[in-house]
Amino acid sequence: MVLTLANLALVTWILFANRKVAVNDQDDPENKTTGHVYDGIEEYDNPLPKWWFLLFIITLVFSVAYLVIYPGMGNFKGIGGWTSVGALKADQAKAEADFKETYGKYAEMPIEQIAENRDALKMGARIFANNCAVCHGADGGGNYGFPDLTDNDWLYGGSPEKILETLHNGRQGMMPPQEPIIGGDGVKQVAEYVLSLSGQEHDAALAEQGAQVFGTVCMACHGADGKGNQALGAPNLTDDIWLYGGTREEIQHSVRGGRSNNMPSQKDKLRDDKIRLVAAYVYSLSRQEDVQQ
Repeated sequence: MVLTLANLALVTWILFANRKVAVNDQDDPENKTTGHVYDGIEEYDNPLPKWWFLLFIITLVFSVAYLVIYPGMGNFKGIGGWTSVGALKADQAKAEADFKETYGKYAEMPIEQIAENRDALKMGARIFANNCAVCHGADGGGNYGFPDLTDNDWLYGGSPEKILETLHNGRQGMMPPQEPIIGGDGVKQVAEYVLSLSGQEHDAALAEQGAQVFGTVCMACHGADGKGNQALGAPNLTDDIWLYGGTREEIQHSVRGGRSNNMPSQKDKLRDDKIRLVAAYVYSLSRQEDVQQ
């Protein structure tokens, strides 16, 4: 406000100071130029037309009146009782009421029921596109290192409760590097055994040795049969779904150096009702071939 008032005062001074006409040549009163010449064109030092000058005065008076009525400084009230904080709270209350009418009805509705509501799925799809698609893809089909949400292969479980838990709290996936434990030969052996679990071409002799290493080191997370453990987020190694690729080289890389991935919590970004809509949308992706968006 101080800067605004200072600028208004400066503009007012400039406006009135330029009302005076300075005659450049005292010996020639008719010569009312500034002395500036541009390509042979002289600049006259004429005052603003009266109507133009009055328009400036009106804008200055309006500016001062506006500052008195709407000071715009936090809780500092104008003569009408208006404050910027009060206006913000009123806008927030209106937005909250609008959001409650739009989203509120889904706050207590079961996820399965929301997933059957076409309008709710459209809203969930838009929220997903704005917040989740950058990692999981626009269609939820996943990317390298980010799970495909359209299938039935879940790292932590695909029930409505588990999906909500994932969205609310996020997930931290960690597979420690195994080469320091099993050595370089062990990495190759385990990789061949994992290839055999998923029905891919493999070296049978190395896979047999890898089965022993797997049972000693890897079984604790991935299970004795290699089908994973959703309590730990350990993936199923017996199917053809791979988060980081299922080639021999990629599997060896995973075993050798480990993997680390993080899904951030969404509860600080999205309200609970919006999270429920996203959960319903994700829940629906793996249960129908074509989701209307």
